[in-house]
Amino acid sequence: MPYRLTPLITNQIYHIFNRGVEKRDIFSDDRSRKRFLDVLTYYRTTQQPFKYTNFLKLNLEDCAQIQQSQIIQPLDIKLLGFVLMPNHYHLLLEQMSDGGISMFMKKSQDSYTKYFNTKNERIGPLFQGSFKAIRIESDEQLLHILRYIHLNPFTAYMIKEIEDLIQYKWSSLPEYLNNRNIYCNTNKILSFFKTLKSFKSFTFDQADYQKELALIKHIAIDES
Repeated sequence: MPYRLTPLITNQIYHIFNRGVEKRDIFSDDRSRKRFLDVLTYYRTTQQPFKYTNFLKLNLEDCAQIQQSQIIQPLDIKLLGFVLMPNHYHLLLEQMSDGGISMFMKKSQDSYTKYFNTKNERIGPLFQGSFKAIRIESDEQLLHILRYIHLNPFTAYMIKEIEDLIQYKWSSLPEYLNNRNIYCNTNKILSFFKTLKSFKSFTFDQADYQKELALIKHIAIDES
């Protein structure tokens, strides 16, 4: 296992990201995006009685029992935010147990790779090596990173109008704006804002600036 420069410490928050090998697309349709999020949900607890592919083969009653039992299971991670882009993803994770993020990411990426390869009749790795991790060192950084994550589809020109981000369901932004915990735990970050309106303003007010920075970075890379 390669040595990780950024140690993953329990009770700390990390910006986790990775992309497809050779920059290839890793999400081909909405079904694959939904599968990735379901895998993340399944593997966030410390123990699972089955691999996710085998879990899906169970009858509805057994599936419901396992899902109910997972509610009281200790967590390896808390998912605080995410966005799925065509060839990469961003996650905001809080590590809840020693080695939790590493174990969670290994299970999740391996499970999704198996699904993707079977679906697309391919073999070999899907992701570009080990995931990248940046530790969040302040509340200010936490808020800015989540904003960066949520603005990704707009920054990448996938969405033309900033308000359309509200309808981009492959991001945790709709969960935050509707104050609903579906895949994420939104409580920690929303506690920094008096209202959902102020959270939305914080996110959207820097959208054009972030897009400009992304364009400048892209031009600089092309001309180097």
